[in-house]
Amino acid sequence: MPTVNEQLQAAAISHAVDLQHLSNAEAHKIIKLLNSVDSDLRAQLIAAVERLGAESYTAKHMNTVLASVMALNKEIYSVIFEAMAASVVEIGKYEVAYQGALFTKVIPEQVLVQVDLATVNARQVREIALARPFQGRLLKEWTSDLEASRAAKIRDGIRIGMVEGQATDQIVRRVMGVKAEGYKDGLLERSRQDIESMTRTAISHIAQGARDKFYKENADIVGEVRWLSTLDSRTSAPCRLRDRLVYENDDGHAPVGHQVPWGLGPGRIHWNCRSTSVPIIKEYEALRLAKGLPESTRASMDGQVPQSISYGEWLKGQSAARQDEVLGPTRGKLFRDGGMSIDSFYNDKSKYLTLEQLRERDAAAFSRAGL
Repeated sequence: MPTVNEQLQAAAISHAVDLQHLSNAEAHKIIKLLNSVDSDLRAQLIAAVERLGAESYTAKHMNTVLASVMALNKEIYSVIFEAMAASVVEIGKYEVAYQGALFTKVIPEQVLVQVDLATVNARQVREIALARPFQGRLLKEWTSDLEASRAAKIRDGIRIGMVEGQATDQIVRRVMGVKAEGYKDGLLERSRQDIESMTRTAISHIAQGARDKFYKENADIVGEVRWLSTLDSRTSAPCRLRDRLVYENDDGHAPVGHQVPWGLGPGRIHWNCRSTSVPIIKEYEALRLAKGLPESTRASMDGQVPQSISYGEWLKGQSAARQDEVLGPTRGKLFRDGGMSIDSFYNDKSKYLTLEQLRERDAAAFSRAGL
């Protein structure tokens, strides 16, 4: 039977996968919010550019006629902040509840009656989410910065177009992009990429912050934490360096058996970080439990750091249904029957390849999988 620490490690990998799915959904929701004002923004841009006029164009005049455009831009980012703030606080609460339920499930009942599990309250979660910076700024500050950056892109696009003598529709196209290209050719595409990165990073920040707080509140049983960067092999250099390393469960997170610093921690060490952590329960003797517990309980609480496994190894041990849930039905079948590895589903920028791209890359795998 797996030890408590082995069960916690397997659960951490599975949970990290689920959080990635949640992060994808939240990023999609926020981008949809940002896009919701596109039609109004386009209409106001057209009106503003036509009011500018090539003969009367000045920076001061442009700021005046763009007032309604900038007000709309500011308004949507205010809506985005409120939506993000509500989401990350709820995700933080969920993470605390998940960790509590997980500990209750895997730690033997005979142990739990002697060691009270502590929790993290709603006020502490909200502080982690909204009052602790990630990548140097608070969530509200990042939202404000992205709003200002998008406003600057709008002004720059108009300014360049006016200087080049472009027509109104050309200027608006430069800023907004065209439908045939999925609007990805416009200057505002970068704003969508930026808001997606902020959303993903904010979610990983609160999830890891809630985990850290829960582990520290239960430092009487959690002696150390392990860094896990096993979502796939296309991790960043800082995360590859720290993958599977062990750290003390305290504010300093001192390295255990190595000299690589914790830095900002998993999920927060860089933008879009997908690394996570897993708690390591103290050895049975260190817990100073009452004597007379069954040998099976003592064995499950051996406290040893389990042999680490990769994301691919973990996924191979899951049911077909879980594989399909993680990868999608077609990729799941390619993984099981087509001989394709996890790495083969990604390009060199860690983005999922489409099924058409996968077929072009390895048609034989589709044939082996009967697809």
